[in-house]
Parts: sequence; structure tokens; C-alpha cells
Amino acid sequence: MAYGAHHSPTPPPHPDLDLARDCEHCLGWGTVVTQDGQHELCDTCQFAPDDGGPSPGLSARHRSPG
Repeated sequence: MAYGAHHSPTPPPHPDLDLARDCEHCLGWGTVVTQDGQHELCDTCQFAPDDGGPSPGLSARHRSPG
């Protein structure tokens, strides 16, 4: 019998797909899967290059505090 994915205590991140469109690292998905099986925003396309913070297109709930 097949089983679905395990439930995560946190919702998956919501990437800005416009930023991810031509990214070779995440192949346009905007997220990558870690070795632990967690989905994280792609460091290559989803973060602003100047300050290392999330890009303006991301919702506030996915931005790191302070």
C-alpha cells in the first residue's frame, strides 16, 4: 500500500516563480529539497543579492525576523 508524504509542522515555502524562471539551481521551482527532506527557498534565485534577505516578492510570513 502506498502512503502519502509525511505531514510537516510548517507549511512549505512559497517562492516567487518569476524570479525562479531561469534558475539552473532549482530548475525553475524556486525551492530545493535538503538532505533532511525539507523544502527550502532556493538560495540562488529567491534572495536579494545585496543584503542576503528574501526578495520583495515573498510574503512576510516567510521572511526571517530582523
